[in-house]
Amino acid sequence: MGGNVAGKSIVITGAGSGFGRLVAKKAAALGARVTCADINLEAIEAVVAEIVAAGGTAQAVRTDVTIMAEMRALAQSAVRAYDAIDVMLNNAGIMPLAFFADHEAALEAWDRCININFKGVMHGIIAVFDQMMAQGRGHVINMSSIYGNHPVVGAAVYGATKSAVNFLSESLRVEGRGRIKVTVVRPTGVPVTGLNATIVNQAAGIGILAHNMGEFTDMVMGLQDGTFPAERLDQDNIDYASLAPEHIADAIIQAIDQPWGVSIAEVTVRAAGDYFIL
Repeated sequence: MGGNVAGKSIVITGAGSGFGRLVAKKAAALGARVTCADINLEAIEAVVAEIVAAGGTAQAVRTDVTIMAEMRALAQSAVRAYDAIDVMLNNAGIMPLAFFADHEAALEAWDRCININFKGVMHGIIAVFDQMMAQGRGHVINMSSIYGNHPVVGAAVYGATKSAVNFLSESLRVEGRGRIKVTVVRPTGVPVTGLNATIVNQAAGIGILAHNMGEFTDMVMGLQDGTFPAERLDQDNIDYASLAPEHIADAIIQAIDQPWGVSIAEVTVRAAGDYFIL
């Protein structure tokens, strides 16, 4: 590593699980001072306990990203504890894949998706903007998705929120030029992060899988019953099929670990043998 993580004050939403939890632990292990935010207080308290037990520095702040006042309070907590906000990772999100025909079952989840995935990122940017501008430097990292690259069936609302994140991010980059650098992270499918639990209709995955839908389904079933070939879960195999969340977390850490004058603008990490067509 380049030694540019140590000492940074990093705020992470959705830090109770998935990518957020991994990044919090990795950043703290490299000497960052981490503010872990999540709507699940018990989850982030557990993450902070692990970090502190390992000799790191972290605090837990229960936060609902859909409420602007709570996001402002989160930012203030980070400044009070660590005197600055160097990095804001807007990571919280859900993935309610569903067809328009599923609207009766999906509408509530779609509304939450807009509030968390889009408004939550907007709130995160607003919460840290003045602080970063006053500091003269800052770094905003927004979690998007390959679903934001192009519209597909089964992901109209989810994909729209991720496309909106891309738009927000680029606008912030232009406006914050020379003060705030911006990174957009577009994960491919990582089945074990917990996002799959927020899918409304599993069949809606066909939009991003197309002719690979059958193979992907077989992989998921094989992972569940332990019959999926072990060699295809080996990261050194060119046919590595299912990306581990650690690879995404490592890419985020790499983006943070750059000199202040260097910005990694976009990150997409894939398993070389994955099934996703975008």
